[in-house]
Amino acid sequence: MSRSTLTRTEVLDAAASLVKQHGPAALTMRKLAAELGTAVTSIYWHVGNRESLLDALVERTVEEMGAILPQTASGGTPGAGRTPAERILSVARVLRRELRARPHLIAMVHERGLTERMFLPAQQALVHEVHAAGLRGARAADAVRAVQFQIVGFLLVERNRERSPAQSPAESELWDPAAAPHDPALARALARPADPERLFLLSVRALVQALLSPSAPPR
Repeated sequence: MSRSTLTRTEVLDAAASLVKQHGPAALTMRKLAAELGTAVTSIYWHVGNRESLLDALVERTVEEMGAILPQTASGGTPGAGRTPAERILSVARVLRRELRARPHLIAMVHERGLTERMFLPAQQALVHEVHAAGLRGARAADAVRAVQFQIVGFLLVERNRERSPAQSPAESELWDPAAAPHDPALARALARPADPERLFLLSVRALVQALLSPSAPPR
């Protein structure tokens, strides 16, 4: 028995869930209708055809990514952070988290040529913080782009490692203490699995400190 009431938001929520889990190819009007317990004609009534539905999902993803604001490390109050560097790190953390949460939807945004528009609010948040740190002009622009490229580049490497087949020999085999007798502690550390979250924060923090340093050479 099909549902008597349905909203456009419910349709988009269900469609986004299917895409997040299985990719755009898994999104069919019949499968979506089954997921919602309604007739296919009801789906068309609310969102149009499949291409219109995909366009609506892309627009909603762009809007969701536009809501990125600095937060505390624990995910607390937006705008929190004592210094520009802390708030930039917060923006980076949130942006990475949101990009990781919706890879298929982000790919759809990219395919439709809306990536720059999607990143604009995050860029504006970064501009606000580099201005607060005293940077202006080309140096401020370079700082914003360097942080953005670091986030996206790190995420691409991270996802590539996650999708790669099991490695043989593995890092744990390549980095036994004999491989670095002059620094066995390094060998033991490299033999352990990488901690992406810690490495991400380490790399972004170091980059931001260098970019905001008063001693950094002007462009």
